[in-house]
Amino acid sequence: MDGNRRWAREHNLPVLEGHRRVANSILEPLIKHASEMGIQYLTFWAWSTENWNRDIGEVKGIMNLLQWGFGHFGEKLHKNGVRIRMIGDISKFDHNIQRQITALIEKTKNNTAITAIFALNYGGRDEMLRAIAKWHKDQKNETREITSNEFSQYLDTTGIPDPELIVRTGGEKRLSGFLLWQSEYSELYFADWHMPDFTVTRFDEIVGDFELRQRRFGK
Repeated sequence: MDGNRRWAREHNLPVLEGHRRVANSILEPLIKHASEMGIQYLTFWAWSTENWNRDIGEVKGIMNLLQWGFGHFGEKLHKNGVRIRMIGDISKFDHNIQRQITALIEKTKNNTAITAIFALNYGGRDEMLRAIAKWHKDQKNETREITSNEFSQYLDTTGIPDPELIVRTGGEKRLSGFLLWQSEYSELYFADWHMPDFTVTRFDEIVGDFELRQRRFGK
């Protein structure tokens, strides 16, 4: 989800208003629409491992938005049958936010309409380093090779299928570390418009583009 700050500046608004618009007006309609289309998994990269380097005022504002979102927004998603999962190293967040995340995951674990995944304090390299550390800890000094399937079980996304399509808003044409391991055969879509302008109509256009592609998986 890219372009929140640029969208705010283009509309002569404080930068936090771009993030607020996405939280208040964009995410829920997209999740609801995806669920109605039969899509089973939808992932949003909400906070990267590099985002902590932003202006302290913006970081504090986004942390407040997260706390609001896990409460108000999370409850609405739960009522709509949405299962919520998180990927990333949430240990870096305030203890109150960690408790909210854990409670929301537990509360929605039996929901079946769609699984909405939020990447928080997430980075692809960081995820793989943490996966290697967990695997190494389990080996108890044994020496052996790890398989691709086994390695996948140590990633944050264990139990979640690899993404078929990755969309980046905001005009940048790179993944910036998003799901580095999982994106091997993902189709990519780079939008020139910003995340606060991500409408359901645009979602349909992207899906329509995806359906026209031929996926060969290296064959």
